[in-house]
Amino acid sequence: MGTRFLPASKAVPKEMLPVIDKPAIQYVVEEAAASGILDVLMITGRNKRPLEDHFDRNPELEEVLQRKGDRARLAGVEAASVLADIHYVRQREALGLGHAVLCAASHVGDEPFAVLLGDDLIDPRDPLLTHMARIQHKYGGSVVALMEVPPDRTHLYGCADVRPTAAGDALRITGLVEKPAPSEAPSSYAVIGRYVLSPEIFGLLRSTEPGRGGEIQLTDALDEQASHSSGPVHGVVFTGRRYDTGDRLSYLKATVRLACERDDLGPEFRAWLGELVQPAPVGT
Repeated sequence: MGTRFLPASKAVPKEMLPVIDKPAIQYVVEEAAASGILDVLMITGRNKRPLEDHFDRNPELEEVLQRKGDRARLAGVEAASVLADIHYVRQREALGLGHAVLCAASHVGDEPFAVLLGDDLIDPRDPLLTHMARIQHKYGGSVVALMEVPPDRTHLYGCADVRPTAAGDALRITGLVEKPAPSEAPSSYAVIGRYVLSPEIFGLLRSTEPGRGGEIQLTDALDEQASHSSGPVHGVVFTGRRYDTGDRLSYLKATVRLACERDDLGPEFRAWLGELVQPAPVGT
């Protein structure tokens, strides 16, 4: 429901909040397309219709921009509608991430698939998803993205019990715990919002009882797969550039950082930031 962004998210889905001049969800779809995933299923809920409108064509707007000769903005508007073949399924009840993934079962069928959470943005210069797909192809089973976090932040993530692989290109996950207290965390490796999953996960999710928060947790199904199932679970440690748009402060940091790196905005914006953060003269 995007409560951390109220009142802005009262009528606008949090995934549609702009990061500079594109909604956050577009960065995620662009990442999927860049990795070669051109069939995208969005699991949505009530009040999420603006997502569908954004990735659809808008002939009236396109015609206006065409008449004005505004080719740059026209290209930006058109780009969203041709990124991928996008489908939508509504999750009728907010029963957790595991339940949302389960809503995709009939669309995915019997093949590996990726899950990208809409409030995690991965910089396009760090092709995390492509690397994860290679690991899944090599080892089979499922693959999750991991990052190291301080002990006092383990309660915000699912955390993995890990051991190294012989090849050293990934970590073998032997167990997962959803949002553990620091004293109960199996490691400092936290799961972030990128997964490449085997279709076996659907059967595990169907038998997963509601866990933390009364929700069906994807972490619990992955723990079952890692602990008892024939399909392995591996983790890829990500040390690249990641932007969290699910938190107000992190959202602001993401916007500033990405704006600073834009060729069209960066030089002037960085200069203005430098003036803004200059300490005031003594005595003023």
